[in-house]
Amino acid sequence: MDKLNAMSAFIQVVEHKSFTKAAQFLNLPRSTLTDAVQQLEAQLNTRLLFRTTRQVSLTDEGATYYQHCKYILAYIDESENDFIHAKPKGTLKIEVHGIFASHFIIPHLHLFLAEYPDIQLHLTESDRYVDLIKEGIDCVIRIGQLNDSELVVRALGQVEQITLASHKYLEKYGVPKTLADLKQHFMVGFYSSARQKPLPLEFVVRNELKLYELNSMLQVNGAHSFSAAAIQGFGIIQAPRYGHLEEIENGLLCPLLTEYIVPSLPVSLLYPSKTLVSPRQRVFIDWVVQHFKDHPLR
Repeated sequence: MDKLNAMSAFIQVVEHKSFTKAAQFLNLPRSTLTDAVQQLEAQLNTRLLFRTTRQVSLTDEGATYYQHCKYILAYIDESENDFIHAKPKGTLKIEVHGIFASHFIIPHLHLFLAEYPDIQLHLTESDRYVDLIKEGIDCVIRIGQLNDSELVVRALGQVEQITLASHKYLEKYGVPKTLADLKQHFMVGFYSSARQKPLPLEFVVRNELKLYELNSMLQVNGAHSFSAAAIQGFGIIQAPRYGHLEEIENGLLCPLLTEYIVPSLPVSLLYPSKTLVSPRQRVFIDWVVQHFKDHPLR
């Protein structure tokens, strides 16, 4: 197997997390793929994959090589199309916070796909931390403060947060009038994998950020569960206003402590590399950045 085919085989093994499944997908003998990966490892003098009886996973070196292989093959494929002035094509994997996607991304995607009809978008929803390189994700849109990383970050704007609780909760525990009253209350804990504990309530008091870590009857790690727990009376939450307008209008959730400033949340687009960006990645990144310039977040 030549080098480019070996790289392609390696990509399929990584994305299927199995030599057997990749071989079935490519309609090749499993031994052919095993030989191809061993050939690459011998040429690079490094291990690319950890192998077990059930699945394979990337080494750190393998993750870097995987990203390079994807870029090289995409560049070759799309460079050939440049000769006939073809637009970027192929599958683009995007990870987005689900509620944010439904409000700000999905209603406008038809404009992007109308311009680039040969791109297929694979959009997944998640609040968890993801390893873009190891999971083969092209870019991710995240809400909130970011951990230090080697990813490229493009700022998209800020979203307003609001403090909320249900009438059921307030009838049982009372309405907090001041921040000092919060010590007698509960919050729905939104568990952060980065902090390894729930996120606190945040308020800006005289230009200083104050954190309130209340007791929790219930902890969750997803946006829909977070809102549902608040509606059912499990505690106070802070969340983006845009995602709770209907609940506020219908009386399911009630704004609290509105005289206190809640810090807004940054919205960021992240992707693995400034230089190793495929044409389809580049046009999507440019489209998203321009979209939020033309339609600022509120």
